[in-house]
Amino acid sequence: MIRLVLPAALLATGFALAADIPANERRSGFDFMSSSTQQMQRDDTLNPAMLWVAEGEAQWSEAPAAAAKSCASCHGDAVGSMRGVAARYPAFDERRQKPVDLQQRINLCRETHQQQPALAAESRPLLGLAAYIGLQSRGLPVSPPQDARLQPARSRGAALFNTAMGQLNFSCAQCHNDNWGHRLAGSPIPQAHPTGYPIYRLEWQGMGSLQRRLRNCMTGVRAEPLPYGADELVELELYLNSRAAGMTVETPAVRP
Repeated sequence: MIRLVLPAALLATGFALAADIPANERRSGFDFMSSSTQQMQRDDTLNPAMLWVAEGEAQWSEAPAAAAKSCASCHGDAVGSMRGVAARYPAFDERRQKPVDLQQRINLCRETHQQQPALAAESRPLLGLAAYIGLQSRGLPVSPPQDARLQPARSRGAALFNTAMGQLNFSCAQCHNDNWGHRLAGSPIPQAHPTGYPIYRLEWQGMGSLQRRLRNCMTGVRAEPLPYGADELVELELYLNSRAAGMTVETPAVRP
């Protein structure tokens, strides 16, 4: 049995351990931001993430090489063909026989249908395409696939969410289920619902994926971060999306 130990800095805030967040109490990270940051997300002319979206839109219609097809060659106008797609990922991939997230799907399409090398994790082109596709689902509910093949991976993701890790021996759930709304280092702790990825984070001064944020949290508890694309990170994404089912897609969101 793993012994969970709260760091002294957290104990001093009066944190308590609680159960999962009831569905009617779920709140987006948007609700924990200042009004000025909220306005930045609301207004596309102020939202810096729209620069990545514009680049993704251009990539959608451009062939990546002379003999290659563009995304639009197969999928047509993304406004129609991609509506609701991002809300359903991660999803089960038949060829890999495991779940993949949206950015992995983009790279699988590049490799299989465009005969191009995969885009690097956290690269501007990959984030741009993911943000542009994600934008087409903005305002729709997060809709995890009802696919029984995903359940083992989703269960492993839930277990990881609740497993203490790192030198601080701290789990995702202890922050985001048990102590949301409290403050840590002066910042409010949100509920960790992945409704807006990829996001523009003011701390990063740039865009980043959900996997980047998860790796940041692992580093924060002094754990070795899992590599980009690791099955465990995709499984954690899968669980987090299930936990946020029915909440509104905000892509591309802004966060502090």
